[in-house]
Amino acid sequence: MKNILVTGGAGFIGANFVPYFLEKNPDCSIITLDKLTYAGNLTHLADVIHHPRHKFIQGDICNAEMVQHIFKEYHIQGVVHFAAESHVDNSISGPRVFVETNVMGTFVLLETARHAWMNGPHKIKDHAYYNRFHHVSTDEVYGSLSQIGAFTETTPYAPNSPYSATKASSDFLVRSYFHTYGLNVVTTNCSNNFGPKQHKEKLIPTIIRKALASEPIPIYGDGKNVRDWLYVLDHCEAIDLVFHQGKTGETYNIGSENEVENLKLAQKICHILDSLQPRTDGNSYTSLITFVPDRPGHDHRYAIDATKIQEALGWRSGTAFADSLRDTIQWYLSTPNKPLRTAT
Repeated sequence: MKNILVTGGAGFIGANFVPYFLEKNPDCSIITLDKLTYAGNLTHLADVIHHPRHKFIQGDICNAEMVQHIFKEYHIQGVVHFAAESHVDNSISGPRVFVETNVMGTFVLLETARHAWMNGPHKIKDHAYYNRFHHVSTDEVYGSLSQIGAFTETTPYAPNSPYSATKASSDFLVRSYFHTYGLNVVTTNCSNNFGPKQHKEKLIPTIIRKALASEPIPIYGDGKNVRDWLYVLDHCEAIDLVFHQGKTGETYNIGSENEVENLKLAQKICHILDSLQPRTDGNSYTSLITFVPDRPGHDHRYAIDATKIQEALGWRSGTAFADSLRDTIQWYLSTPNKPLRTAT
């Protein structure tokens, strides 16, 4: 049995990945490490919390002594590193915790893996030859695009927020541990995720939450900022594939070619809600859309060129955007204890 450490496993993507990975890989056990900050939710792991191949540990990736103990106690043979502060607005108002978690936390994990798996630079311990460190990152490290083009794995980094700057820093740390020490690493940079279990502060849950509460739905600026939306379970599939089959030291961009302007996304969600849970006053939820001042350093457009992972590993996003968006909305409508109120 191979023991895999998943950091941030109670967060949005992690809490979707852990059940997916356990089902797909019966030869693996998962040790989930999560600090359970505001963005972590243990109830999202309810279906696997007592799974015989799953162990949950509450803790901070910046705690080197604890991380070292976990590696030794559970003989960790792989890491899938999700844990990160990730909300851009929060990074603008309070950047320090982003540096601590995203940079120092990644450093602690890399150092622990290096000492556990290696005898020295480019000298892998016999038992650790196939051990791997998978770093999950974001397309925001590349900065902003104009109306044309897409990010590739060779696009120069140009982060524009404290969040993306700290993720870029962690990406470079991971890269350095491959080139300097020969640590078996892979990195994936994904586009905007959506789906079940996402925190209420993110765009799609915010639109749903505000709509159902009959409150103004805030859209930054003119609403023409473009994002490439990736369904979280498609992302989990890609991560699993790269973790097992990706080439050591390589980066793979993961995207679905679902580019949508923020305003049009809000309108799509409102129209789906109109059909699933109409307002009692007969008005469309679109009447609640409100424009608010743009946030500082707001990137105009993200788009991923996923050619590399498609050609090298045969992965493509398998879920139609319209279907996965509707499924996501239905999840928020039907999930008990959801942070959403009934429409009026």
